[in-house]
Amino acid sequence: MKKSSSANKAEWGSLQLLYKLYNALAQEFSIDLSPCDELQDGEKTATRKAVGAAREWFAAADERIQVHQLRQFLQTSRLADEAGLRAALGYALHKPEHSEADRDKIDFLSVQFFSVCAPSLLEDNDLTFQFVAKTLEPVLGTRELVALKSLEGLDDVVQKAETCHSLRELYASGVIEKGRELKQGAAQNYFEPAALVSFTRFNFLMRRCFFRAMHRDLNAILDGLRELEQRGVAALDCRGAELSEEEPVGRLRIICQSWKAMFQAEYSFGQPLRMLVDLRAAVDTVLAAGSKETSPKAGEPDGPPRAMAAAASGDSDGSTQANESESNHDTQK
Repeated sequence: MKKSSSANKAEWGSLQLLYKLYNALAQEFSIDLSPCDELQDGEKTATRKAVGAAREWFAAADERIQVHQLRQFLQTSRLADEAGLRAALGYALHKPEHSEADRDKIDFLSVQFFSVCAPSLLEDNDLTFQFVAKTLEPVLGTRELVALKSLEGLDDVVQKAETCHSLRELYASGVIEKGRELKQGAAQNYFEPAALVSFTRFNFLMRRCFFRAMHRDLNAILDGLRELEQRGVAALDCRGAELSEEEPVGRLRIICQSWKAMFQAEYSFGQPLRMLVDLRAAVDTVLAAGSKETSPKAGEPDGPPRAMAAAASGDSDGSTQANESESNHDTQK
């Protein structure tokens, strides 16, 4: 069955919008993409041959663009509005074949699109399967969908995540691994509309869990820095958090305040989650040690007391490392 002229025009308009987005992304990450003459001309309508050439161009571009690059770009670019995300998600969903990389891109694009379209004051209890399905209709189409019993385990993962009160607890709880396992287990069924709705809902709820844990960590760090200043601690050894050996407490406070501003939007990720975990470990270590252990040793010149953060965060390369593929779903990750 042939597409109507209006459908062809809509697809061509979407491809043109996506072409701008891909080229902006390529420029940001210094990816050398050859131009697509058919899309470069900006024609309002296109022949079947032009559409075919455009699809081939996007297929080649997808091979060059990594998931983490797409994720980072779409969290900061003005092109990542509702129309841009709809174009990107629609294109990814309608590819004739899907790879694991396609799944990861769709995993991010679907929750990012939902986040942009959903009400800002949406309560967790209102985040039903049907509500998410309705919000995704612009890309999934209007149809009756029913939640799959095979994906009921997603709710168990969210419930476990909700019991965690810090990022360190979330990383150690195994929820990231379990969420990834369920996605991989879905195989090609992942791309079915009902499954996409369930995973989008899961990703959004997991993002909120990470968002809340981040703010708890930030508040705990700021409270801890205040207490350390009262004890006379002027600097901390924050090498475990990729900062200096004698990081001034005042500068750490400024860093945390800047992170708070960065973390205002629940759907904005890609931030230094591991640094946040390790910085809290550094502060907690000094607080636990007390003023006696942070005083200069006999024979040492007077100077700012320090805490050995590395000892407290020695497992950060494992359980606390923020993996980009989760930061979207599970931070959604």
